[in-house]
Amino acid sequence: MAIDLDSLKSERDKLKDGLRELEAEQRKVEAELKTLRQREIQTKREIEALGTLIEIHEGRTGTKESG
Repeated sequence: MAIDLDSLKSERDKLKDGLRELEAEQRKVEAELKTLRQREIQTKREIEALGTLIEIHEGRTGTKESG
């Protein structure tokens, strides 16, 4: 049974189009992931900074109360 060359080419072109769509979607997801990672890092920095401020405040309050 012979396979039609045009059918093969058509199927190949459909697969190529599908692959391009997948690659575009992948780039979009990777960009979103990068944004989320940046937000995560920023949030962790803010938590650390607030923790430091709390420690400083507690240190000053503790010193004033005992002094």
